[in-house]
Amino acid sequence: MFPRLCVWVLIASPTLAFAASKEILELQRDLSQLQQQVRDLQRSQDEKFAALQVLVQQAVDNAGKANTAVAVIQSGLQQSMRDLESKVVPSVVGLSSRMDQVSNDMRTVEQAVSDVTGLMSKLQAQLTDLGNAVKVMQAPPPAPPAQTPPGGASAVPETPTISATDLYSNARRDMSGGKLDLALQEFSDYLKWYGNTDLAPNAQFYIGSIHYSQGDYDNAVKEFDMVLEKYPDNNKTPDSLYNKGLALTKMGRRTDGAQEYRELIQRFPTLDVSKRACDQLKGMGLSCGPRASTPAKGATKRTKKQ
Repeated sequence: MFPRLCVWVLIASPTLAFAASKEILELQRDLSQLQQQVRDLQRSQDEKFAALQVLVQQAVDNAGKANTAVAVIQSGLQQSMRDLESKVVPSVVGLSSRMDQVSNDMRTVEQAVSDVTGLMSKLQAQLTDLGNAVKVMQAPPPAPPAQTPPGGASAVPETPTISATDLYSNARRDMSGGKLDLALQEFSDYLKWYGNTDLAPNAQFYIGSIHYSQGDYDNAVKEFDMVLEKYPDNNKTPDSLYNKGLALTKMGRRTDGAQEYRELIQRFPTLDVSKRACDQLKGMGLSCGPRASTPAKGATKRTKKQ
């Protein structure tokens, strides 16, 4: 039995060996293919990595060139700014210095004009005083003094007893010192004796201002009207229009007051007093636009009649 079994083993061994050898060959072939795929994949990865390195190097080179270009542009811009500054700054400094000099010259001229104006006013007052003195010298001897009117009030002399400059200065000083009644009398005397001088409109205006400060708005309006009618073109015309508007408003005549404000704004739009008139109109809920169609001259006359 055993010998027979051995014979069968010997007969089957080549078949078994051949089967194992075939599987090993297939396994080796698969392993070889896998190795080839790994090598192909490695080669592909190497090629892609090399290409990526080239691209990165190109990007680095481009960035370096861009930085260089930016540095060149920045340097050129800075140089241009320095050149421009070196050319413009001295011109601006020189222009500013010139403008300061011109401003100083203008202030000097304005002061000189103001001094000349004041001197002309004083000269006018002195000429008026001289003319009055000549009239007094040429006048016949005065008549005997009239009796004092009943009540003890003395009559105002017809001829000046004081120079125009002194009388006006006294009136302004008394007005500033609160002696309003005395200042009112002095301004009235000034208008009586020196009503044709350059300061006559001022005296008329201050009479209206005194009445306004005393709450006598009706007489204030009349005196401001006198400034506007008797002395239409003078430096107190804008203030007279404004103060007349204030007085009319205080009297409850808002429409008439607004008309005076609008006339002031229309005739003297650039003055500060016109800006105050505009504020008054806005405070009344009105606009600062064109005034009513009624002429200001007629409104002034109607105010006096009332």
